[in-house]
Order: sequence, then structure tokens, then C-alpha cells
Amino acid sequence: MLGRFRSAVFSAIGGLEEDGLSASILHSSPVRSKPRKEKYRYQRPAFLRLETEDEIQVTADHAVRPIIVPRDVSVLPWAAGYAETINAGKSRHNEDQAMVRQGSIGVLVGGKMEQIPYTVFAVFDGHAGAGCAVTASNDLMTAVQVRLESVASHLVGEEGNTKWFSRTISSESLVIGALESAFWDTDQQIGEEKKMYNMPGGCTVLMALFILGKLYVANAGDSRGVLCRAAKAYPMSYDFTPVTERTRLMQLGKLAPHLLGEEYSWLEYSRRPLRKDIGSRMLYRDAHMTGWAYKIIQESDMKFPMVFGEGKRSRLLATIGVTRGFGDHDLRAQAQHGTVLIKPFLSPQPEVRVLDVDTETITADDVLVLGTDGLWDVVTNEEVAAIVSRGLQAWDNESRAGKYRYISLAQDLVM
Repeated sequence: MLGRFRSAVFSAIGGLEEDGLSASILHSSPVRSKPRKEKYRYQRPAFLRLETEDEIQVTADHAVRPIIVPRDVSVLPWAAGYAETINAGKSRHNEDQAMVRQGSIGVLVGGKMEQIPYTVFAVFDGHAGAGCAVTASNDLMTAVQVRLESVASHLVGEEGNTKWFSRTISSESLVIGALESAFWDTDQQIGEEKKMYNMPGGCTVLMALFILGKLYVANAGDSRGVLCRAAKAYPMSYDFTPVTERTRLMQLGKLAPHLLGEEYSWLEYSRRPLRKDIGSRMLYRDAHMTGWAYKIIQESDMKFPMVFGEGKRSRLLATIGVTRGFGDHDLRAQAQHGTVLIKPFLSPQPEVRVLDVDTETITADDVLVLGTDGLWDVVTNEEVAAIVSRGLQAWDNESRAGKYRYISLAQDLVM
């Protein structure tokens, strides 16, 4: 059944500056040396089958910016498409990663072992180094497998909807919980391993899981999943940025002001107050407010707002432009006094959206696009849907297009 659903998986590169890290941030303690040993060597996605250092180096050519696609287009499930290119001038090499897995969960039903098949596509948008994204692309699926196995007996057979006392818990909510738990498990593991391995930076995470006739899209960060159907775009994820998460961040800052040190304020102003504004009125809003009100600017209002800027230029604690994902455990904000760690404000919690594929009329022209923010910075959801629609028309004969249909779409999106 899942073979009916085709996926064009796209990874576009967001660079160091675009992903929101200022040049002067600190990533480690000045009194403790960084580990030198790497858990995983720098790599490109395994399905690209780039085996030598020279082949990998070609992907980082900023002058040519080659479009990289799998050598063997049959290596991806369902003839899915993939293409990547480096964002010129933003980072020394491609800091993003992608991962594909097909497997199964074993479960005992009526005394007989049955297998629950699944297919996974994921993209990881790295920043301030590739170490975290490389680790996540290798380790996240292990955590997902473990969590799915722990609830496998409740996903099939008579226990498909499990009753716990007076509550009925659906299999869908168990899969969602498995994904959420796996994201947290992986981030915690990365935090511990950063003490032992050279694993710089962090990464956002976007995963699409097909299991038991449903599509689950789990997103932690500003990558995006969009389902393109009949030239229309249907968002399957929500972008998490300092602007979209302003309320959560401000409330945390207000509840735990010690995390902000002496440098930052949880308050938001219509513009940044200057010393000449002391004694004057200015529009502001507190963490509990959705509207605006006036306050008299005081000396305490000279602190830098914890969320500042709009759109892609917004920053959390004047440092980072993303608020969810993995890593960044040692990331520090600029501060003249004391230490202000950013990790308490970051979260690995994914938003999970579900599409019941079994109840939908799915065709080969329905395409799920997974892309990092390098794609969405330059095209809208609707523009991507239009590109996909035009590409499908160019390859209107699926039997003739065969396994190249979705690779071609992925390349169209990169170009």
C-alpha cells in the first residue's frame, strides 16, 4: 500500500549565517579543552555512495556548486528523488544531512511473530559545524526503532486501540509518542556524547515516517514538509523560529530570569529602547500579553530583548535563528557578565502531523517535499507545488519516466 505514495525528498543547504549563529558566539568552556575524537567522520548521506575524500570534496565546491543526486536512483525506496547543492559562501562544506531507512518492527500476535514494515525519510539542517547533523542522521533511527518496539504490541491486532483503565489510547497517539520520545532521547544522548567526542554545533530535524497506512511528519526546527497535490500545497509541518516561538521563549525567560543573566530581558518592545528613551513612553508587551501596551522606559529596559528582529533576521539571545532541534548544548550567548547558556531555551520537541494514507486517494502525482530552509528561503509552498506540477507534466508517462521521475523533480527544485 505504501508503494502507492511517492516522495520527492529534497535537501537544500542553509548556511552558517542563515541558520542564525553570530560569528562571535562561544561553544565551549574556556577551562576545558574540546574533545578531538569524532564519533563519525564527516560524510554525505549514505545513499549517495560517495566513497572517497575527493568525491566528498566535490560536493563542497563553492564555485561550481554541483547538484548532487544518488548514483543509483534505485537506492531510494519508491524511486524517491533526492538532490542537494551547497549554499555558496555560507560554510566550508555541506553541513546538512539526509537519511533513509526501511525496516520493520517485530510483534507477537496470537502466538505468531509478525512484522510491521516502515519507511523513513529525514533531513537534518546543521549549523556551526556538521558533527551534530552527522550524528543525528546515524543515531536517530535507532532511538525511533526502540521506542516503536516498546509499543508494538499495542499497534496491531485486537490491541490496536489500547484501553488503560478508563482511557482509550489510539495507535496513532502511540506512534506520535514514540517519535516525540525518540527525539528527546537522541538530543540527550548527543548532549552526553559532546563531552566525549568532537561534535560541534546543532541541527534541526524533519522526519517523515510511513507506518500502518499513515504518514507521520515530525518537525523540530525550520525545515519544512509540504504535500503537493494537483498543483496545490498542503503544509505538513510548522516552522519553529524565534519569532514563531516568541511567546514560549518569553514565558520561560520570565519564569526563570536567572537564565537570562544580567544582559537580556524577556520583554518585547516596539523598537529597542535607547538610553535617551529613559523616562519616555514606549509600546511593549510582556510574556503573558498578545497585544501591546505603554510603559515608562527605565534603566532596567536597557537590557537586550531575548528575541530580537523579524523574519530570517530574528535571533534568540542575539545568537541563533532556530529554536528547536538537536545539539547546541554548549552554545553560549554573548554576555559581559557571567554565562548565558542558550540550550535551556532550545527544545528537541517535534510537532507531529498525521495523514491517513489508507483513507486518502493517493496517486503517483502526489509528492511530499522535505526541504531544509535553504529551499524555503527562496520559494514559497505554492511555488514549490507549481514546480512539482510542471515537472510531473514533463514526465507525464510514468512508465516511460520510470525511476527518474522524482529525481528529476528534486533537481528542478534545487535549480
